Amino acid sequence: MIPIEILQKIKRIQVTTAKKATDIFAGEYKSVFKGRGMEFAEVREYLPGDEIRSIDWNVTARMGRPFIKKHIEERELTLMLLLDASRSNCFGSVNRLKRDLAAEVCAVLAACATKNNDRVGLIIFTDKIESYVPPRKGTPHVFKVIREALYYQTEGRGTNIPLSLEYLDRMMTKSTVSFLISDFYADGLKKSLAVAGKRHDLVAVQITDPRERIMPDVGVVKLEDSETGKDYYLDTGDKDVRDNYREEADRQMEERKKLFYSVGVDRVELSTETPYENALIQFFRRRKMRR
Repeated sequence: MIPIEILQKIKRIQVTTAKKATDIFAGEYKSVFKGRGMEFAEVREYLPGDEIRSIDWNVTARMGRPFIKKHIEERELTLMLLLDASRSNCFGSVNRLKRDLAAEVCAVLAACATKNNDRVGLIIFTDKIESYVPPRKGTPHVFKVIREALYYQTEGRGTNIPLSLEYLDRMMTKSTVSFLISDFYADGLKKSLAVAGKRHDLVAVQITDPRERIMPDVGVVKLEDSETGKDYYLDTGDKDVRDNYREEADRQMEERKKLFYSVGVDRVELSTETPYENALIQFFRRRKMRR
């Protein structure tokens, strides 16, 4: 039984993200993500300037004058959301937890898909597949996606991104638009990202928090690795420790950027520190300009 306060939160997020999808995202989303192909619509008489390759020679021969085939884009898409729910995402030092931010991003993308009559599905994973919501249409289905993303109680602690991408391939027989939402604290990703990126229009949404890059000076602290449960002691009063921490965080971030670029997977970075709307809009617009 879902607590009433969680249901209220889910409903609030659904209403908020539906408005954002209507006001800002729906047009950008539609212009960036193309349909699965072209379907035949009708034939009409040839007009000067039409593509000669579009001429329907059978109709032309019957009618004694040139006709062309007219096609329209198959707009309907399948949007898949792959949500990393590992323990490292249950962290946030500013406005919200990384997992809450990721859940809201799932909600607004699902709302965009619904506004454009696309199907949307959800895969929640840790070091195993935790939940699968098959792609469907409609507002009630979006509510289910938000509920799962926000409330689902996971069993695993770690992260297995290759497993989630393999599962996506098994469940989806056709190409999808897939958003992989994670902090990407995992190794051995290159091959699985490259394979999935060839079959699907894959976008990496990297969720970050400022404390993962900048360590404050608060003396000796006890830290726990959220995915392994191991404890560590760190002297944050030591400037060298803080500098090394930041350098390592910057190095990891740069490595991730290079990784996504090398396998041709688009990346957008979102932080718990700032509103996500502008970053998503800029990402959509960059893709539109590139296309």
